[in-house]
Amino acid sequence: MHIRNRISSLPLLLALRLRCLLMAALVPGKPDRERGDVPGWVMITLMSAVLVAAILAIAEPALKQLFNAAIAQVQK
Repeated sequence: MHIRNRISSLPLLLALRLRCLLMAALVPGKPDRERGDVPGWVMITLMSAVLVAAILAIAEPALKQLFNAAIAQVQK
């Protein structure tokens, strides 16, 4: 290819490349799959809260006794 033909086709190649870039920018992308599952997270949070409440209900007398013993040692 002669240098003259290369120079004359350069604006055409630049215009085509610019058109491709503009078309790619205007086409909507894929939906964001990193958003997560909101109902799943709500269920996990709710189940965790219920689990903590159940453990606290079972362990509350022992925790109170442990706390009172620790406070009694500090007061001595």
